[in-house]
Amino acid sequence: MVEFLQFTLSGAVFGMIYAVIALSLVLIWRGTRLLNYAQGGMAMFTTYVALEVIYRTGSYWAGFVVALATGIVLGAVCQLTVIRPTLNKPPLNAVIVTIGLLTLLEGLAGIFYGGQYRSFPAAFSITGLKVGTTPLGVSRYDVFVAAAVLFTTLALAVAFRYTSAGLRMRAAAFNATIARLAGIRVARVLTVGWALAGLLGALAGVLVSPSTFLYPNSMDTIFVYGFTAAVIGGLDSPVGAVVGGLLLGIALSYAGGYLHSGADLVPMVALGILVLVLMVRPDGLFSATQVRRV
Repeated sequence: MVEFLQFTLSGAVFGMIYAVIALSLVLIWRGTRLLNYAQGGMAMFTTYVALEVIYRTGSYWAGFVVALATGIVLGAVCQLTVIRPTLNKPPLNAVIVTIGLLTLLEGLAGIFYGGQYRSFPAAFSITGLKVGTTPLGVSRYDVFVAAAVLFTTLALAVAFRYTSAGLRMRAAAFNATIARLAGIRVARVLTVGWALAGLLGALAGVLVSPSTFLYPNSMDTIFVYGFTAAVIGGLDSPVGAVVGGLLLGIALSYAGGYLHSGADLVPMVALGILVLVLMVRPDGLFSATQVRRV
């Protein structure tokens, strides 16, 4: 029972990270029907920026804030300069561009910061918490990760539902043509969506790096799991992205803890879950019902 609790809590923490990446992919997909394969590279690059700020200022929180700001700027700049010219072009163009952007960011990180593995500081203690003498398998930093992701998710949900900017983004995602006729500047809305996705990617990079090492390809695996979580939950569903991330994180934690050679089998378990969901619900567990008008 103790092991089960530990695996569940630790899996939920990593699931939160997958959920953030999944949510960033959903934000872009809903507005442009484009999968941003450079999302992991953007997260990695902003994390390097945060690390440099921490080294120079000695303040974790300065690096944290700068990383989020850099993510916003990087997301907006990428949409304006690289992605916007591919709109209304064949879909493969945008796919190739995002893959090229990923390669560029990882190459620049290697040039500027080197390819060696770097440790990233944590905001709080990583010593495991206990209830009496029973270890929980999570630390104060893990609690901070969960709280940061939940706060960000709730803030986005409130913004989308109760603000005019959120209403414009929802309208543009629902039907861009009708949104334009209603006077909404869809191009500007898409830029804001990319900026928010960049912020979420930066948050994921800063939160996960203390548990791993930082290097130019460090976010590739996290991106794959985040993409898997988005597909499981449904690429049109922000709620599905969060639930899919949590389910995947917990399932992979169980696989790594209970299966023989579990660490080696974790990618296969993720693939198996993805295939199973696609067989049962091809559009994801939380996909909206498709209405066809004749």
